Amino acid sequence: MKTISVKMPEDLIREIDELIKTGRFTSRSEVIRAAVRELLKSELYNLSYHKRWGSRGLGSL
Repeated sequence: MKTISVKMPEDLIREIDELIKTGRFTSRSEVIRAAVRELLKSELYNLSYHKRWGSRGLGSL
């Protein structure tokens, strides 16, 4: 895995730390990786949808 450096507002870091306290995640890195995975999955799905359907959407079928 490659290491990157990211600057984040303090309030986001506090919220990340709250997730860790729940036991769902073990580290800030784990939380951020999960968030990035979900963002990429969502954005790539949307990109794929728009390439396929364009502005027509499913409503035009």
